[in-house]
Amino acid sequence: MSIAGRRPLYGLDIETDTTADGLDPAVAPVVAVALSSRATGDVVLTGSETGILRALDSHLRKAEPGVLVTWNGGAFDLPFLASRAATAGVALGLDMAWDPTGYRAGRRPRPGHIGTYAACWYRHRHLDAYRAWRRLSEPETACGLKEVARGMGLEAVELDDPSQVHSVAVGQLRRYVASDASLARRLAELRWREVRTFVDRMPPGGQLALGLTRPNVSVPGDRCQR
Repeated sequence: MSIAGRRPLYGLDIETDTTADGLDPAVAPVVAVALSSRATGDVVLTGSETGILRALDSHLRKAEPGVLVTWNGGAFDLPFLASRAATAGVALGLDMAWDPTGYRAGRRPRPGHIGTYAACWYRHRHLDAYRAWRRLSEPETACGLKEVARGMGLEAVELDDPSQVHSVAVGQLRRYVASDASLARRLAELRWREVRTFVDRMPPGGQLALGLTRPNVSVPGDRCQR
């Protein structure tokens, strides 16, 4: 189902192995990914990292063209997935281009990356709802996903210590990542008229991120909508 007749929204969230450093794609594999859609519900992927990456890419390749909604995904989720896919040798239909407007003083980019990215994945555009929220809010407003969700009257699945994802049972992990993906999507839906102007616009020339690979097969109409 689309919003006001527009493209469907897909919330996307990942969880990484926190055993060593869950923020560093050089050492932390992806352990869970969730895609949340109003029409089809939540798709949660766990298991081997290679299997997760391939299943995610396959799902997005087949899905109706829409908008991927993340929360800080331009700086974390998408570059992390790109790095892990390059390490695993998994081709993704993900294009990313450095976005200098995403620079924030004191914030270091993911290791191996140059900062925040604009992105698209096959025919899906991308909206970093976190960045939209920050630009629409007062400078001192807290913009953590759970805080914003609670402020908008949405319930969130919490973990006692998110830095200990590696010790969480699989069932709880699946509920947690699904909740975050759903919250990102639902928050974008609630303020769609405002946040839609922040959907990424990929620059001419396309892919710029280091280590990215495109699929080895040609898919009619799979080019990113710029």
